[in-house]
Amino acid sequence: MQGTKNLTQGPIKQQLFNLAMPIMATSFIQMAYSLTDMAWVGRIGSEAVAAVGAVGILTWLSGSIALLNKVGAEVSVAQSIGAQSPEDARQFSSHNITIALIISICWGGLLFLLAHPLIGVYELKASITANAISYLRIVSTGLPFVFLSAAFTGIYNAAGRSKIPFYISGAGLLLNIMLDPLFIFGFGLGTNGAAYATWISQAIVFSIFVYQLRCRDALLGRFPFFTRLRRKYTLRILKLGLPVAALNSLFALVNMFMCRIASGQGGHIGLMTFTTGGQIEGITWNTSQGFSTGLSAFIAQNYAGGRNDRVIKAWHTTLWMTGIFGALCTLLFVLFGNEVFALFVPEAEAYEAGGVFLRIDGYSQLFMMLEITMQGVFYGLGRTVPPAIISITLNYIRIPLAICLIQLGMGVEGIWWAVSITTIAKGIILLTWFLIIRKKTLSLNKMNS
Repeated sequence: MQGTKNLTQGPIKQQLFNLAMPIMATSFIQMAYSLTDMAWVGRIGSEAVAAVGAVGILTWLSGSIALLNKVGAEVSVAQSIGAQSPEDARQFSSHNITIALIISICWGGLLFLLAHPLIGVYELKASITANAISYLRIVSTGLPFVFLSAAFTGIYNAAGRSKIPFYISGAGLLLNIMLDPLFIFGFGLGTNGAAYATWISQAIVFSIFVYQLRCRDALLGRFPFFTRLRRKYTLRILKLGLPVAALNSLFALVNMFMCRIASGQGGHIGLMTFTTGGQIEGITWNTSQGFSTGLSAFIAQNYAGGRNDRVIKAWHTTLWMTGIFGALCTLLFVLFGNEVFALFVPEAEAYEAGGVFLRIDGYSQLFMMLEITMQGVFYGLGRTVPPAIISITLNYIRIPLAICLIQLGMGVEGIWWAVSITTIAKGIILLTWFLIIRKKTLSLNKMNS
């Protein structure tokens, strides 16, 4: 199939590594957008970091919604390629992009109009609230670039060409790194400067994707970007992507409530600790997400092609790789939490509070990688509901658990322990679920193939 790679043959470890590394690097680049903003804004002060952090939960929610079409493309297009159905692959690509544009315009407009009540949830000081509202309104107008780029990335990943999104996102990050200090300090725009720098960078990334697909690649026979939506393809995309988007969106909403609790317990320092700590935790999150996405595309093609042996071998290989990295991240956060946090917010009060968060959260890093790796297995099999059920349930348990631990006298640290405990539980339960259904699922696939 034109412009795609066949993952049903060849060395498994090399293919997984070649898929996962660019995806992982792309995820790090996307994380680095926020961390770059946070690092520069951190030089202004902890209040500025709190303002950006308050919006960060909403941008996280936006990215979670964009997963509907990123994952929808990764699975639907990859399975079409594995089943040797080029017309379906093109149709799924066009439908994912069209749906992404519609959702991004609606969601971006909603955030712009409701910026004041959304930021008001945190009950921050008036000056912090005003900065956050302005920052959110700038960022919301750039969401179509983010959503469409996510859909393009999913299509390339499904085709086994994950290096392309890495190179394009890397170019956007370099631009963002250069523009941040210019807009924040050079033009004296403060937190708004960080928003403008990110907006421009995301627009450039989108433009490069369009140029790459239209002028340089013949991916899937240069499929049309936009199409009239058809029931068959739309429902399949929603079935695949909606549980994942719902899972991550509800996760972001839970974190909004957790941020409100953290703000009530520790003021803007509590909010800053939770939001910045979550960004730093992206070191583990994005690494495992890269391996998970690569594993998902690999399993999707091999499962559709009836290659169950390669599905199991890929799962085992990925577990080993993510397990080693998860253990290393646990050691980093537990032993050097203060030092890591100080790289982003150099105020003593801020990095000491952040160090406590990273030490407590560090115990769950290995289990986080286990959870996200297992998500990739389920997504590749086309079973996106089980991870959603587990994640949504445990994430919502965080709220009453945090309140309970606070009432027991643990203060803001009770919130951090609620996060760590539920993350550990998610990894264990999702692995157990797959072990229970593995034989039946793969046996049915063998019979069908």
